[in-house]
Amino acid sequence: MKNTLNNSELRREVGLFSATVLVVANMVGTGVFTTSGFVMAELGSPAAMLICWFVGGIFALCGALCYGELGAMFPKAGGEYVFLRESFGKPVGFVSGWISLIVGFSAPIAAASLAFATYCFRLFPQADGWGLTIPWLDLDVVTISPVTVLALSMIVVFSLIHYHSVFLGTRVQNALTVFKIGLIVVFVVAAFWIGNGSKEHFFGAIDMGAVFQKEFAVSLIFVSFAYSGWNAAAYLGGEIKKPSKNIPWALLTGTFLVMCLYLLLNIVYVYALPAQEMKGVLEVGAKSAVFLFGGQISRLFTGAIALGLLSVLSAMIMAGPRVYYAMAKDGVFFECLGKVNRSHNTPAYAILLQAGLAMVMVVTASFDMLLIYIGFTLSLCATLTVLGMILLRLKQPEVKRGYKTLGYPVTPVVFVLGNLWIIYFSIKSKPMASLAGLGTIGIGMLVYFCFRKKAADVKGLLPVTDGRKNLFGTKDKALS
Repeated sequence: MKNTLNNSELRREVGLFSATVLVVANMVGTGVFTTSGFVMAELGSPAAMLICWFVGGIFALCGALCYGELGAMFPKAGGEYVFLRESFGKPVGFVSGWISLIVGFSAPIAAASLAFATYCFRLFPQADGWGLTIPWLDLDVVTISPVTVLALSMIVVFSLIHYHSVFLGTRVQNALTVFKIGLIVVFVVAAFWIGNGSKEHFFGAIDMGAVFQKEFAVSLIFVSFAYSGWNAAAYLGGEIKKPSKNIPWALLTGTFLVMCLYLLLNIVYVYALPAQEMKGVLEVGAKSAVFLFGGQISRLFTGAIALGLLSVLSAMIMAGPRVYYAMAKDGVFFECLGKVNRSHNTPAYAILLQAGLAMVMVVTASFDMLLIYIGFTLSLCATLTVLGMILLRLKQPEVKRGYKTLGYPVTPVVFVLGNLWIIYFSIKSKPMASLAGLGTIGIGMLVYFCFRKKAADVKGLLPVTDGRKNLFGTKDKALS
């Protein structure tokens, strides 16, 4: 591999359609097919659950509008890493990149692959008959089973696809996403046309005061996980054509489309299942299909949902490495992650690192804890990014912006306040998962300062006018 890697830049090969598809693919997948059962367990009311999904969609739209301005200002690979680096400086930017590596992509990739495997073995339960666990301190720290083996295999397959080329990756991505959208449309139409659901499931009293309680905020953690990915196009800013125009449009169009699809899907879930049957169910899409269509047809929908989950897996594997690439190019991460494969023009080592971390998470983490951990930490990072956009408006009003946030300043204020609400109740109600998120941030700060210290030490060891590349691939200036 060494001979095929260089420091050439990524090329602008992604158009508006592919960028929008990437947003949709990142969003629609694991969350909407798995989290509604957990939301119902928290709220207990179909109406409250639908309101929760609507509110989560509004927050995501506000975030997309704000990120559109940042993406137009800084059309580079890296997304939040670049945005926060420009608004708050390199340390904060690095921590956001660190969060992207661990929480933004590796953990959701693990969750998506586990969801895919779970749906597959719902089709073939007889194949899921063995398992191996490795305990430590009364906890099962490692789990090997048919589900985890299949999940690991999918991570390897799609990492190799996106390692091969951007062209192949986007074509596979587009095909899977179009299939997934078509599946959702067919599922919704068939549910109300030939499905055995009941309108009575929608009826029942709802206490609007519950919307302001901790259970609603905790439910928004699950919903925010399902909506995560609305910022996906920003991560490929260095590869999108006409970025000042296409990045905002891709973010806004993709997010709005997904919000509509999510509301329709959850209406179908309520139509199919009584609240008691939905509570705490992971494979809520598959269970809804069984109640609506019976055994045989439901198997087709369950298989189709499983295939649709591969779209979100593929999208995250594609977007994530661009963040680590940007960090390495700035000299604050391993130099090899900033190298592009000469033959395939992809960030090869960054893709391999992400795949390795996701595979570790597949065998060590439970699904519901992954959701809380991801939702809390990403809400914190996105909130800081939008605050950075407001700061840039104040610090650099003269900078030309190809797009300005619609509804400013109301839009960013709604987003920030909504996410602070989620963060507060996350810490209060789910302290362990929240502490894990805060711990990830703390470790990221330590890693950053370790890298900077090593860079400074290497620089001090080099001759005064050497000019050679240091450990991080950046040239050292003459020392005075």
